[in-house]
Amino acid sequence: MHELDPTTAALNKYFGNLATQVLHAVHVQPYNPRAPITETFAMEILVLGLLLVFFLLVRFSLNVENPGPIQQIAEMIHGFVSDQADSIIGPGSQRYVMFATCVLLFVLVSNLLGMVPGFLAPTSIATVPLGVALLCWFYYHYHGLRELGPVGYSKQFLGPVWWIAPMMVPIEIISHLARILSLTVRLFANMFAGEMVTLVFFSLIPIGIPLVFMALHLGVAVIQAYIFMLLTMIYVSQAVAHDH
Repeated sequence: MHELDPTTAALNKYFGNLATQVLHAVHVQPYNPRAPITETFAMEILVLGLLLVFFLLVRFSLNVENPGPIQQIAEMIHGFVSDQADSIIGPGSQRYVMFATCVLLFVLVSNLLGMVPGFLAPTSIATVPLGVALLCWFYYHYHGLRELGPVGYSKQFLGPVWWIAPMMVPIEIISHLARILSLTVRLFANMFAGEMVTLVFFSLIPIGIPLVFMALHLGVAVIQAYIFMLLTMIYVSQAVAHDH
């Protein structure tokens, strides 16, 4: 068994017993009783902690007259996501900006974490992209029901004319379920492949050439985070649209 990274080791040291008790309470046997907190979960906690620190720094450094670098970065991110939401969702899009920003930052930081030596990118493990995909899936369905009501939202599954509804309903259901698979596989496959390629070339040629693959990995990490956010916005725009 490989040596745990410092974050995972620390979490298991201080919270391992608590994690074991919680798992036993729900009748789940930890894979490793000595380290019940997995590396993947530890990396997610680390990403959460990094984002929380970033948001707190932004909050406590707010200055209208003389904004600092952190505030400027936060404003750039917010402006970028807001512009995307306005162009994709349209009127009323600002209510979805906060969620889309959190999705973008969580996926982006998770992707970039794998570039730090000794750390694992959580998104290179299939369960993490699946969890984020499920969250986005429930999110856009919830807002579709909230915006249109159960009757109005169900009309999106019936098709344009009533007599093809029996055929359209199963097609629409399969299409919506396929979105979970699409979001999960796209992110997981790209990040897993990037991790493996970078690791292989670092082990073969530790100097020079691997830097090229790290640059490619950086590009893929940013693009995949953007695509995940973009698709989430598209699904929201379709769910809340009134012109069906």
